Amino acid sequence: MKALQFQGEGRPEVVELPVPEIAADEVLVAARSVGICHSDIELLEGRYIIPFSYPIIPGHEWAGEVVAVGANVSDVTVGDRVVGECVIGEDHFGFSISGALAEFFVARPEWLHRIPEGIDDSSGALIETFTVGYHALMRVGNVNASDTVAVLGAGPVGLVTTAAAHALGATVVTVEPSETRRRAALALGADHAVEPEGAEELLASLTDGRGPSVVMEASGNPRVMSDAIRIAAHGARLGFIGIDVGNEASAPLGLIQSKGLTITGTIGSPGAWPEAIRFLERTGIDLSPLVTERFTVDGALGALAASRDSTRNLKVHVELAAEL
Repeated sequence: MKALQFQGEGRPEVVELPVPEIAADEVLVAARSVGICHSDIELLEGRYIIPFSYPIIPGHEWAGEVVAVGANVSDVTVGDRVVGECVIGEDHFGFSISGALAEFFVARPEWLHRIPEGIDDSSGALIETFTVGYHALMRVGNVNASDTVAVLGAGPVGLVTTAAAHALGATVVTVEPSETRRRAALALGADHAVEPEGAEELLASLTDGRGPSVVMEASGNPRVMSDAIRIAAHGARLGFIGIDVGNEASAPLGLIQSKGLTITGTIGSPGAWPEAIRFLERTGIDLSPLVTERFTVDGALGALAASRDSTRNLKVHVELAAEL
């Protein structure tokens, strides 16, 4: 089989490997669509939030088809279309253990969730990203049609947060410097998509000067994380999703108390997958505007390069069609 494998720091290769064998409690999955995430690039550059070692196959945003099951597996069957969670105990699938960017890979049934019939493979590979934004909104709590939600940052996580907040009925303002990403936010349900320079004025005009009742910080930029506290309305709920490790910025921390703010921080989407998948199926959210370029596994090095071009691409997918 063919796979994208990181041989060492800055050394990605498309390689030929044996199709892996499965144990009695495992399943073999044929990958169908795999997304490239910014954290995959960090892995390739030799940095990640938990220990790992090369060589490693990336790929934690994926949709696939079960093609073989072990003798002790009863929860899934051959032919099931599935997605899988990526935090596996102390391991991270696609980081500390090899992931899905291969024609075939091994998974355990307890990681897996069936993809509803109305969701195609490309959108299925976005479910992992969607669960992150959805989980953050659920942690903030009771987002509904009475809220004005400011989403700060329109990377993939900010965009799925935009889509989920819109589906919950809120007025959504997505704040993002990139015109390409602002257009995507509008396609995914934002009522307004605005550059940072005009955001505070627009939010004030929409809320009679109160400011947004919900602020979702999805940029991971320390300055924007500080701004989230400042622009929030009195009594607002804030969710911090954007990841920053080690950087600092001054912040008006006294406003947390004087405004009576409620702040939550989330990483990943533990326990949220079944609920998030039901939400996607019921609302019919179309995530397809997120995928801006597609490659075959032979072109996986090109997919890595394309994913680095944030001015042109939102989410780059590798599509696979191997059969046993």
